[in-house]
Amino acid sequence: MNNTIEKALLRQQEVERAQREAAAANPAKPDFDENGRRIRRSVSQQPDKPPQYTEKHFDIDLEALQKKGFVSTNSERSHINEEYREIKRKLLANAFGALSSTLNNSNIIMVTSARPSEGKTFTAVNLAMSIATEQDKRVLLVDADVLKPNTLRTLGLKERSGLMEYLLGDVYEIGEVMFRTNVNKLRIIPAGRSHHLSTELLASEAMNNLINEFSTRYPDRIVIIDTPPLIGINESAVLANFAGQAVVVVEEGRSKMSDIQKAVERLNPDMAIGFVVNKSVNTSDTNGYYGYSYYGADREEEDTAQQSSVEADVEKKSSQDN
Repeated sequence: MNNTIEKALLRQQEVERAQREAAAANPAKPDFDENGRRIRRSVSQQPDKPPQYTEKHFDIDLEALQKKGFVSTNSERSHINEEYREIKRKLLANAFGALSSTLNNSNIIMVTSARPSEGKTFTAVNLAMSIATEQDKRVLLVDADVLKPNTLRTLGLKERSGLMEYLLGDVYEIGEVMFRTNVNKLRIIPAGRSHHLSTELLASEAMNNLINEFSTRYPDRIVIIDTPPLIGINESAVLANFAGQAVVVVEEGRSKMSDIQKAVERLNPDMAIGFVVNKSVNTSDTNGYYGYSYYGADREEEDTAQQSSVEADVEKKSSQDN
């Protein structure tokens, strides 16, 4: 009997030793660091479980939004719908066409302006709504204007936890702050709460990893990032390093040419940069809503000519000071 017990104990000790050796060879990654904060991992590193975002939902009042002059997702043809159809075609061509191979993160589009209140959130929301009507594309709208978030308010929604909570480690997965909507192909990530280290958080490895996932995980997804204005705000310059395209919104009769030039100087020179003239009173076919140019070393001469044309058009419309 004693011999049998001793053999059983020896086998148990051997099993436990093998388990310790296996654990030492493949140590489990802890969920928290030495400071008690969650360790950020990419989706591929996270344990398998149902996506959190399937339980979170925004119900947008689409009829009220349409009455306010936004793009509608129904079949109605309107001037605003047609304007944004023209704008998105150029952005989608850059994201998935021949130019995409020359751009880093070509499907990541930042929407910004030189100064506040020029219509960047209006433009970001309209672009997202318009792209959501595409048959083979999905769109994620991210409010990264963490200093003065306005995306949810523009959509008539209450503020929720969002990007900042994820970067701070308050939530484990980005899916926990990614909201489905009643627009089938539209998802939204709110800005979340403000934080005094917002610049550092947006420049963090966690943000870089998040952008990498956005740009590569879903081949049919466009990411629209509503960023702060470019002049005098560090967060926008940080975000410009992540996006492959930038849409700069200028307000007719208000935006100054000097401000537009300063804004463009703060962008990544390898980006595709376009302009939307907001609150335009000129709706003729010959002078459209949207001007587009690409700034790149290999196309410098062509870009100079395009830029001059765009700037001349904007300058004609921006004689008033802010």
